Formats: sequence, C-alpha cells, structure tokens
Amino acid sequence: MGDPMITVRFTYITGIKRGLFRNAKLSGTWNSWGDIPMQEIVGDDGCPAFELTLNFDDTMASQEVRWGVRLDGPPGANQWGIVTEDPDLAVIRPECHTILPPAGGQVAARYYLTLSRFLGAQKFYQGGAELLKFAVWAPNAQNVEVVFGSQDNGYIYDDGTGIDANRPVVPLKKVGGGDIWASDPLTDFQSHVGLPYMYRIQNAQGVRRMRTDIHSRWQIGRGDVNPKYNAWDGSPDTLDGGVSCSVVIDQDGVREEFEPTTNPPKQITDDEFWSKEFTAGLPVPTRLTELVIYELHIGSLGFGKTGPGNLQDAMDFIPHLVSLGVNAVELLPVSEFHGNVGWGYGDTHHFVIESSAGGRDKYKHFVRECHRNGIAVIQDVVYNHFDDKAERAESQYDSELPEENIYYWYEGRSTDYANPNNGYLQNGSSDRTPRLWEENVRKLFTSSAAEFAEEFHVDGFRVDLTQAIHFNHYHEIDGPWSQVNSARIFGQKLLREWSRTLNLIRPAAIRIAEDHSEWPKVTQPTDMEGMGFNAAWFATFYHDLIGDADNQQDKARVLHRAGFGTDDPIPLSQLSGSLAKTGDAKIAYHESHDEAGNSDGTRRTILVAVNGAYLAGPTRDAAEARARVVAGISVLSAGTPMFLMGEEIGAWEAFIHNEILPNREDILGERHSLGANLFRYYQDLIKLRRTSPGLRSRNIDIIHAADDNRVIAFTRTDGAAHELVVVSLNTRPFDTGYIIPSSADRLSPGQWREVFNSDSRFYGGSDLGNFGAALPSQDGRIEVRLPANALLVLSKM
Repeated sequence: MGDPMITVRFTYITGIKRGLFRNAKLSGTWNSWGDIPMQEIVGDDGCPAFELTLNFDDTMASQEVRWGVRLDGPPGANQWGIVTEDPDLAVIRPECHTILPPAGGQVAARYYLTLSRFLGAQKFYQGGAELLKFAVWAPNAQNVEVVFGSQDNGYIYDDGTGIDANRPVVPLKKVGGGDIWASDPLTDFQSHVGLPYMYRIQNAQGVRRMRTDIHSRWQIGRGDVNPKYNAWDGSPDTLDGGVSCSVVIDQDGVREEFEPTTNPPKQITDDEFWSKEFTAGLPVPTRLTELVIYELHIGSLGFGKTGPGNLQDAMDFIPHLVSLGVNAVELLPVSEFHGNVGWGYGDTHHFVIESSAGGRDKYKHFVRECHRNGIAVIQDVVYNHFDDKAERAESQYDSELPEENIYYWYEGRSTDYANPNNGYLQNGSSDRTPRLWEENVRKLFTSSAAEFAEEFHVDGFRVDLTQAIHFNHYHEIDGPWSQVNSARIFGQKLLREWSRTLNLIRPAAIRIAEDHSEWPKVTQPTDMEGMGFNAAWFATFYHDLIGDADNQQDKARVLHRAGFGTDDPIPLSQLSGSLAKTGDAKIAYHESHDEAGNSDGTRRTILVAVNGAYLAGPTRDAAEARARVVAGISVLSAGTPMFLMGEEIGAWEAFIHNEILPNREDILGERHSLGANLFRYYQDLIKLRRTSPGLRSRNIDIIHAADDNRVIAFTRTDGAAHELVVVSLNTRPFDTGYIIPSSADRLSPGQWREVFNSDSRFYGGSDLGNFGAALPSQDGRIEVRLPANALLVLSKM
C-alpha cells in the first residue's frame, strides 16, 4: 500500500455478556486473507468485542473489500467467526462486505454476531455510567418515538390513550444505513426498569401506529384480551401479552426466589444464580445417544385448576420426571404467543418467555431445577411463521403495503396481482413465510436462539417443521405448484446461520429438526453445505409403527392393524425398513403432540391399540399390552427415544391445540391409580435403555420379520454387549416356543437370558416368559417362549 488515505474501523460485536472468545484476528481480500490481530474491548453494550483500525490507499476508493474474523472460542482455536451468508443466492461462504469511502474518507465496518444487546431497550455504557438506549428496525418508517404506558394498565391505544403524560416522549433517529432507528442514551438505566413502553411509528403512509418491541424481553400482558376487539377490565392480568406494552428489564439479574416472599423481590446477578446450577455426581446429558426425551406442554399441566398450567406447575412436575427416569424434557414453545392457552406454535416475541406462564425469571428457575436433577432442557422454537394475530408485532410494522410488510416474504409489488395476497408466500406451516431474505429477520431467529442458550442455559433446540423453511414455499393463492426457489435458498441460509451461531457459542447444544423430507443435508455439517442438525424427527417410523393418521395409508400402520383384534398378517417387514434407519440420526417416537388427536384420524396410543374401543376389562388389558409393545419398540430402537406427556399412564383424551383445558388429564393422579401398571413399565423400560450400552448404541439389525406370525426381532450391540429384542403382536402366545431363524453372523452363538418382559404381572400381564432360563442360540437360531402382544429383551450371557 502507499500513503494511507482511507481509514476503516473494523469491529466484531458479540452481543454476548460472557467472554467466550479471545485471540481475534481480522482477515480480508486486501491481503489475501492473512491474519491481523485485533484488540479486545468492552463494547458500549457491555459485552466483549474486538476492533482494529486499518488504513487503505486512496486508489482503493469505492472498492468493495470482503473480510472476516477468526477467533478462539468454545468449539476450538482459529474458528471462523462470521455466520451470516452472502445475500447472493449462489454464495454460501459467510463473510462481510464493506464499500470503501472516497479518498481520505472514514468508515465503520461492524459485524454483529447477535443482535441480543443491540435492538430493543438495552443497557448502554458511556463514561462508566449505565444508560438506556432504544433501537428498532423500521426501514419504511417516517418517524419513530418511544412512549411510556402505565404499569397498572399496560396498554396504549393507537390514538394515544394510555400514554403516561408524566414521562417525556423519546425521539429516535436513523442511524447507520438508515434502516435502524435509535435514541440518544437516556440517563440511569435502573430508574427505567419495569416501565412499560411502545414504539409510536409514523408508517410509510404517514399513519401513526403503536407497535410493540419485537426485541422486547418482557410483555406486560398476562391474559388473552385484545382491547381493540373485546371488552377489557384494564388489568395486565387479562391483557393479551402480544398486543400489550413491552417492558424495560435488566437482563443481567434474576429474582432469587421462584415465588418472591419479599416486596420488592430480592434480585441477584445471573452469575450468582447460575453458580448453583448442577448437582455433583448427577451430570446433565449432552449426547443424543444418552437421552430419553419427554415431550412436555406446560399449559397442559395444572391438574385440578381451571386455567392453563404454568411454570410453577412445571416445577412441581419435575419429581414425576425424575421418578419416571427420563433425562431430557422437550418443551413446546414458550415464547410469547397470542392469548394464554395454546401450544405456542406461532410467536410474536421470540425473546420473551410467555408472561402468562410466569416469564423469564421463573423459566430460568425451571431450567436450573431440571439441571439439578440431571435433566436436559430442549426448547421447541418456531421460525417458519409468526403468530397469525401479530397485528402489533410483526404484521405491517412500519407500512401497510404488502411489499413493505418487513417481516413477511412478498414477491414483486402488490400491483402485480389481481389479488394482492398472492404475492405472499405460504410454506405449509400455520401462516405466511417470514421474509428470510432480510438479514434482520434471520438475525431475529439466530439471536433469540443465542439468548436461549446463553441466558437461559437450555441444552438444545427442536426447530419446528424445517422443510417449511428449506423447501416448501409457494404463492398464497396459486398454491403448492408455484414453488419459489429463492425462498428455499434463503431458508437454507437461515438454518446454516442458526447452526453456525450455536456452534460458535455452545457447540454441545443439541439441534433437532422436525423434518419430514428425509433430505440428507438436514443432518450434515454446515461446512458440507448441510443444515447442521444433530438429528431429525422420524415421522415415517411413527406412521409405520402406529399408523393412525388418515393421510398415511401407504405406511405399515402396525398398531392400527393390530387394534382390530384379529390375527391377520401385519406388515412387520415394512416396519423393519424404517426401524433399521432409526440409527441414522433420528428421533424415534411412538407419540407426539401432532399425532395424538390433533391430526385427522389420530388418537392416543392406547386407543389406537384397540381401534377406539371403550377402555375397560379385557379391552383395556389388550390396549395396555399393545401400548407396551410399541413403546418398547420405539424406546429400544437405535434412534433417540421420545414420547408425549401422558403416555406413561395411558392417557386417552385427544391432545388438540384448541381443546387443551377440557381434555387435560391428571397425570400425577393417574400414575397411582389406573395408570400405575403402565407407569411401572415405563420406569423399567427407560432404566433398561439408559443402563445398557447395547441399547444406547446406534447399531441395530432386524434379524427376523414374519408378517403372518406377527413377530419381529432385532439385535442391538455395542462391543461385547449383545441384546436381542423379540416382539409379538399375535393375539395368542407361542407358549411352547417360537424359533427365530437368522444366521450365525447376525445372531452370535451362545447363551441368552431374558432380562425384560412386557408381559410381566408387575405391568398387568399374564407372566408368560422364559423365567431366567439360559436359552441357547446355534447356527443363528434361537427358540423362545413368546407371550401374546408382548416384547422380550434377551441379553447375551
């Protein structure tokens, strides 16, 4: 380079409070991607950052330079620290682009790993003082202000009713490239904590609208009333959080007690709170092969109450999980959603823990208590659509034009269509495709995941319906035949950026995709152009094993067929195909929230087992026996086992998203009464899975599948550990013996002993089995006494 004329200040902003990274080095196209050490600083957000100022010759004026940062961090040394991909559809490599200014000019080149401490109501540090700064993404707005509401009300109407006239309006101004509006720092952050606020936005059409803060950490409403449409008593307790005021909160503190006994509640620092997170000798599992996952909806707890369950009910439920033996809980979405009764699929505020459930501090207490009991927390998150009632959140945030609806994907201009809605994309989820080509929309999702991992200490994620992100995108009116390829590509960019973000800050985080496409790239690493997930839900296995859904006629539908009570052949040979694939990074489940009554034709497992017959006497006995069998096949498969809450006690009420309260079942009560036998079975089954190296492995070999006899057998091995699982769905026992024919290379010769029998009298069975006898296998053949509707496990002696 010649004489320095152009000055560029490069800054890498983590937006993460902990010091996760060190030894940052800048590299770029100007020096063939050579490394230049950066200086570590504390940013004005109070988080670690790295910066370096470079000079460029004025002959490079107006040229583009590409750059990135390598750093040492949780995944190892010299990691690439840029996760955001190029907006070019054909480019996957994540790197930054900066246009140099004219000769003699200066420019700031910033990269935000997360927006967690940038947008929203955030702390701002200046001259040693802790100030408050507001920032919001509103590219189409003509003007933006912050107005404050009342703490005992929490709602501001579009005409301004509800504004606290005693607090000054805070003006915001455009910063950076003009898409972000930010306030000047306000003095004394702590004096603003607890204040409700909204953005008063003059939109592109010049109309003033009240909007919530999409990056809010707390919404004051805890009910289900939208005052725009329904009578409201004026209390935050009944106000829908999605339309209520956002609240300024201190992210670095937490209430010491779950339910405060002092007024004001005692606050402690996050560091102090999490210092008591674990129990010695009781580690939280981190590997998928270690997990037995319990799918839990908090709102379906609260047995005996009139309203939905909350985080107090979830805390009270932990001893049940411990007794059952599961070591991971997968929570249905907890981010703020419309109303206070629902599954949570479709969020308005991704950084907010649903206020009606108890909010962020109680969620932290729940996660910590799970960890103290050796239970991992996997959080279900939704990125394929927003809440369909997001009128004060994402919908028309700063413009009424469809093409300027900044959180939703719109193709072309509204004047291009006879029906303007045809420009919106759908993706097979519950609402429209998010505008994934906008980096700030993708960053909303990746930053909220970073917050769940860093601030809430969750151990992993289940991402809802990922094929609605990476594949299914079509015009709203024209339908699925009008696929939009660019939306697919940007969906894939989102998933890769999300995985890279988590890999940088929490490489051990479990990443599960609810993906039914069976696209191999879903579980391939991002450096192989994959989406970076560790595992995917295996719906094909579910439909082969259970088969109650009306739209799955081509599957084996084993339990559905057995439920007719005949001895007609069952296509176990077809089931063997999907069962063999469970070891390929799959989540194997015999019941989930989607297929327990919510999808057409589906029922709870125990009802499928008898074709919906009344559960009493011999019919219930048969139902429980078959339910035990399919649970055993799933839990002892080579996948990571998972099941829906209530399976362990034979729950039979339909699990439907809009019938949560009338269909709620008392799991804690039933485990000591009608569901006691099944509960004992699940306890022993889970213990067997968790303590056997062979059953925890990914190795599986289906050595026998006889459709006519309704018998299937498979081995599970790990080194010297050999387990043989034998299943019969025949209505009559093979009490004089059943020969399993295989080959010596698949069933090793020697002595085998029965270690588990689903037909045990302790589970309500008839107690037919092999009673600990040594059973010889020779030439790949073994003979066992096989009960009706039963599952046996034999261990190689």
